Amino acid sequence: MSNTEKFSVTDSAAKRVAFLMLQEENPNDVFLRIEVQGGGCSGFQYNYDFDTIRKDDDLFIEKSGAKVAIDSTSLPFVEGSALDYVETLGSAAFEIKNPNATANCGCG
Repeated sequence: MSNTEKFSVTDSAAKRVAFLMLQEENPNDVFLRIEVQGGGCSGFQYNYDFDTIRKDDDLFIEKSGAKVAIDSTSLPFVEGSALDYVETLGSAAFEIKNPNATANCGCG
């Protein structure tokens, strides 16, 4: 299975990640790390943070200047998903489009 089949990054998300990377102190060394953590409405939540240290077991994706890493513990929870960046009239945020999710937060 290729990296893009395991997890993908949309064009919109790649553009936003690349822009945010340029705002960091060492833009050439930094990448966006996605981690799945316990908590949240359905028992899991996604954590997005910039990092500079790659782990041997990271899935690492580069697209249009963006760099994204997911650790091997988190990968099974997002396998087959895509990172997207969605802008609406009142907000803008990264979203994981996860076809395996069985529930969403309904707490508004």
